[in-house]
Amino acid sequence: MAIFESRYGEIEPRGISITERVFEGLAGDPGRVVVSDGPTGREMTAGALKEGIQRLAGGLNAQGFGKGSVTALMAPNLPEYCLVFHGVAYAGGTVTTINPTYTAGEVRHQLIDAGARLLVTIPAFLDTARDAAEGTKVERIVIIGQAEGAEPLNSLMGDVQTEQTPVDTARDVVVLPYSSGTTGLPKGVMLSHDNLVVNVDQTLVAGGLAPDEVAIAFLPFFHIYGMTVQMNLYLGSGRSVVTMPRFDLELFLQLVEKHKARQLWVVPPVALALAKHPMIDQYDLTSVVRVFSGAAPLGADTCTMIQNRLGCDAVQGYGMTELSPVSHSSRFDAWKPGSSGPALVGTRCRIVSEDGRDLGPNEEGELWIKGPQVMLGYLNNPKATEETIVEDGWLRTGDLAVIDEEGFMFIRDRVKELIKVKGFQVAPAELEAVLNAHPGIMDAAVIGVPDEEAGELPMAFIVPVAGVDLSEEDVKAHVAGQLATYKKLSRVAFVDAIPKSASGKILRRLLRDQVV
Repeated sequence: MAIFESRYGEIEPRGISITERVFEGLAGDPGRVVVSDGPTGREMTAGALKEGIQRLAGGLNAQGFGKGSVTALMAPNLPEYCLVFHGVAYAGGTVTTINPTYTAGEVRHQLIDAGARLLVTIPAFLDTARDAAEGTKVERIVIIGQAEGAEPLNSLMGDVQTEQTPVDTARDVVVLPYSSGTTGLPKGVMLSHDNLVVNVDQTLVAGGLAPDEVAIAFLPFFHIYGMTVQMNLYLGSGRSVVTMPRFDLELFLQLVEKHKARQLWVVPPVALALAKHPMIDQYDLTSVVRVFSGAAPLGADTCTMIQNRLGCDAVQGYGMTELSPVSHSSRFDAWKPGSSGPALVGTRCRIVSEDGRDLGPNEEGELWIKGPQVMLGYLNNPKATEETIVEDGWLRTGDLAVIDEEGFMFIRDRVKELIKVKGFQVAPAELEAVLNAHPGIMDAAVIGVPDEEAGELPMAFIVPVAGVDLSEEDVKAHVAGQLATYKKLSRVAFVDAIPKSASGKILRRLLRDQVV
């Protein structure tokens, strides 16, 4: 077995909860501002955040929503997001983080699968939350803020809980984000306290954070990238976070300038804006020393454009929800153009051929990873777990990669059929299921097509029912009415038949050959 060892040695889980890890970063000056709301400037100190977490934990346990209970959190990035997330974790519960742009049907699937009993949201999403909760185990819906007829977050507050509710940090699931697979609906990724804590520590070793560094956090906290790299990493290391409820380039640049941000954690579409958008020249970005892109591959040419324009390093890393999420990261002292960097401390890699052979340096194959950040498995889906975590804990990423003789990893392509739209995963099978439910569609297939801004966008191939007059706009509207915005179709092609193998598997490569 050919194993690529981390050049940075080993690391072991510390056996503490993720909230205890964050409390380490909140220690010291209780009056220090640790999280603020970018649009309004509303601030929360270390002392206020810690007390809020402890009071929420106390209230959750007193009201029966603590140990063993699942709380769904459906909200944009706000200071209170940190409070709710860690209040649940400190109470010994599980948080399932929900994309607030989901439709009621998508939210309902996650609520049912996760077994959530409590749902926390904001007034803007209250109607969706109420619709989604019908037919689920949700007993109460609570909102951050105020709305007529709605129960406020304060109703969950109780006495200050001074100690972490006892948990098995290695086995208890603290967070349950959902990751789309190549087949079926999104799957719950079971991550333990050890997973989250060790990945914060691994990333901190690689991150090169300055003592007074500020994260301009537009990356959604419901997504594992924003959750770990911006919320937990910065709070847990004594830094501060400025939240943005959604990405807006002008506000982002204003906040970078105002807070003199040193590192920008972005996704490829934002990296492209930093490289090309004329608005960049209107702001003082001289504080920025590094732009770090993740969630999807970033071209070396874009990195070069950013470097030339901003006079800073432009690098990238690699991860996935199933890895908590980071496995590879470019460092200030170790990066190469186009590479996702070397493996983090404690992370081992293999490159495996289609026929199961281990490959050596500069040979292309599927990337396999082993380390303390690897997930526990998929909730309620042992088959998918067994297909993904194999051979003594090795996680098959589904990505084609090359590792050079110095340990730098380069992603070449995806083995899996996932479509990555601005860093979010879109499963073709999910869209196909929606399309095939249309009475005017006989058969359907979906692939990802390249897009300069989004990375990829979904395109559908449709076989209409004979005699049905179906337009491209009809098909797009059908999908848009049932799924989140980032899953909408960019193009529709009408064909006579969907190419399939003898076993019925869609031959997507033949569809890609038809795209002009």
